[in-house]
Amino acid sequence: MTTFHIARQQGGAVASLRRITGAGTDKKHSMQRQSGFSLIEVSIVTAIILLLAIIAIPAVGAYVVENKVPRVGEELARFVLQTQVNAQPGSSAPYSNIHTDSLASMVKDSTVLSVRDTGSSSTVQHGLGGSGTVTVSAHDSGASFSMTLDKVSQAACPALASVRQRIVDTITIGAEGGSSTVVKSDVIEYNALQAKSHCAKGNINTFVLTTS
Repeated sequence: MTTFHIARQQGGAVASLRRITGAGTDKKHSMQRQSGFSLIEVSIVTAIILLLAIIAIPAVGAYVVENKVPRVGEELARFVLQTQVNAQPGSSAPYSNIHTDSLASMVKDSTVLSVRDTGSSSTVQHGLGGSGTVTVSAHDSGASFSMTLDKVSQAACPALASVRQRIVDTITIGAEGGSSTVVKSDVIEYNALQAKSHCAKGNINTFVLTTS
């Protein structure tokens, strides 16, 4: 075999190798292009995730609020019982000096209620909707006292009233800017369904719990 024939055969082999290598490279690039996602596919997936978030987040928030109600109720019940025990015996106005700071001092280490010192006084947040607070004040010239919870979520209603109706004398429910309704008193027997009907949607409900 002459040198010319050998060179020709080698040249043919190189050309064949180039064709094989080129085909492999083209196939690799094609697979890389096919393995990605198109803009439309990404947009569809993003829209689905956003839709699920819109549906799920409020439901999760309502679930969290609803499950906090018993613990908030326990803290308020503890305050009521302690206040009644420490009330001035034989006095016609045993709660004349009660105020929100009385509650704040008792629940300052609570893991449920949050206490914020605002300087001259303290603020107690109940965590049952937005930045709602608990305010304590004397009622009926100190013969009784009330606890007012504002900005309560509808998710906490009527559970909040239900867990407290056994230790308070009067329960009033109302929405911000609207009228209030007494759902429990000496002459009104508490009914959970009726209490729920007086709760408005959103963090706009106000509960007034009065006890003596």
